[in-house]
Amino acid sequence: MLLRKLEQFFDSEASGGIVLMVAAVAAMFVANSSLYPLYDGALSSYFSVTLGGEGLSKPLILWINDGLMAVFFLLVGLELKRELLEGKLKNPRDVVLPGMAAVGGMFVPAIIYFTLNLSSPETHSGWAIPAATDIAFALGILALVGDRVPSSLKIFLLTLAILDDLGAILIIAFFYTSELHLDYLFLAAIPLLIMFLMNRAGIHRIAPLILMGTILWVLVLKSGVHATLAGVITAFFIPLKDKWGKSPLHALEHALSPYVFFVIVPIFAFANAGVVLTGVTLADVFSPLPLGIALGLILGKQIGVFGITWLLVKFGVARKPFGATWMHIYGVAALAGIGFTMSLFIGGLSFEDAFHMNEVRIGVLSGSVISAIIGFTVLKLAPSAKDAKGAEDEILSPAVHASH
Repeated sequence: MLLRKLEQFFDSEASGGIVLMVAAVAAMFVANSSLYPLYDGALSSYFSVTLGGEGLSKPLILWINDGLMAVFFLLVGLELKRELLEGKLKNPRDVVLPGMAAVGGMFVPAIIYFTLNLSSPETHSGWAIPAATDIAFALGILALVGDRVPSSLKIFLLTLAILDDLGAILIIAFFYTSELHLDYLFLAAIPLLIMFLMNRAGIHRIAPLILMGTILWVLVLKSGVHATLAGVITAFFIPLKDKWGKSPLHALEHALSPYVFFVIVPIFAFANAGVVLTGVTLADVFSPLPLGIALGLILGKQIGVFGITWLLVKFGVARKPFGATWMHIYGVAALAGIGFTMSLFIGGLSFEDAFHMNEVRIGVLSGSVISAIIGFTVLKLAPSAKDAKGAEDEILSPAVHASH
């Protein structure tokens, strides 16, 4: 009975978001308890992999953020490739509405953050923190709402979140690259070329591609470009179909998913969500950095996603997701403000000192929690998918009869 219940839990759409929440709460509990010195000491302890004096030596927190999260980005890359070749991103017309909504949902939060931090040059680098949406968290909350949400809206949110991830990847590539070491960057072209030639030769084995991807990760990390991008690049070399008609891409995506959502992302959350509340005052909470992040996630996402969607539908550029009311769309726009994983990740790229990172955590957690509460409440109060569809059918019926 217990095993069946566990299996049902891990199979549900909400499970990833719930595990993520538990990891974040655990991190906050540990960070504000007598266990904090042990927690901080473990994350700060160095772990080295060297050969002949050359190699990698980094604190555990960076092995998690640069190493484990590369596997997360590998999965994101696999999902992007699948959607582009055979899924929701295949038809350009289906991408217009969620795509433009994703752009608005990145642009407006960045403006809000930058406006509030205009007089603080030392915090300008965090402008992209509220621009991200956490897929697992957002879909988890949506799943908790149940069948009140039309399936078209779930597709809308998933497509928006995927494109949001693509935007975050591009932002990391162009704006969060440290000092470049061109020698390592040139060396990184070797595994890239090998993967390309393997694809051209029809070699569809996953293991050699992953080996080349690992070498690429090390070289990209040493070059100064953020190493997680190696995960995305490697994913695009995993073939969709092999000569036997099977899909290496689907197989790898299916194999990685449970480890990413139930092991890697919770470990990342536990390592990065530990907000130290000792000595934190209301003035600290409302200082420009955390306030810019929180308002960017709460207001920026709602204005950007809902506003762009409304304008595109109003001017006839796109149609509303079938069966969805404006209340449904507003609820989803609020859920897009759950930035958690990617926002904390970009926060870690933006600031290295403990003080600013604690402010980042306050902003991300408060903004994400408030966005989740608003989105869940709005969607719970919205008409059920069945009622909304019935109302739409009633509106459309005169036009249908007129055509006959």
